Amino acid sequence: MFDQILDLPAHPLIIHFAVVLTPLLVAAAAVYALLPRWRAYVAWAVVLLSLGAPAAVYAARESGESLKAARFASADGELGARISTHQSFATPLLLSVLGLAAVSLLLVYVTRPARDSVGRDRFGRVTTLILSGVTLVLAGVAGYYVFRAGDSGARAVWGM
Repeated sequence: MFDQILDLPAHPLIIHFAVVLTPLLVAAAAVYALLPRWRAYVAWAVVLLSLGAPAAVYAARESGESLKAARFASADGELGARISTHQSFATPLLLSVLGLAAVSLLLVYVTRPARDSVGRDRFGRVTTLILSGVTLVLAGVAGYYVFRAGDSGARAVWGM
């Protein structure tokens, strides 16, 4: 399923979704957490990116596994080391993006006013502040891992 797209290796095509959607999720989640006045404007983006970014990272990880098995299973030496380094960032990236997506969706839910309140967060200000802090931490972690995965992938391909 993740091997080829139109007879081309799928991984180089799929990774661009992960490399674009993950930083967009990081930025949108950080804006949502830090700027309460902008929440109404970016809530839809946070929700959509929270659904799309993890799917893109998962597809990139699976297509990378397929590419390695099909073309680089016997790679050793410097190339094998670069591929292993790149591969080592796949799971932490996926887990951090899943965590960021889950906490971001929860933050959007918590900050939506309840029907019987006007302008108040659903579970109170303390809950919103805690979730905002966790969102910012996970945004930093996901940003770090998407950078490291992309950089190590570029180094593996281009030999830098």
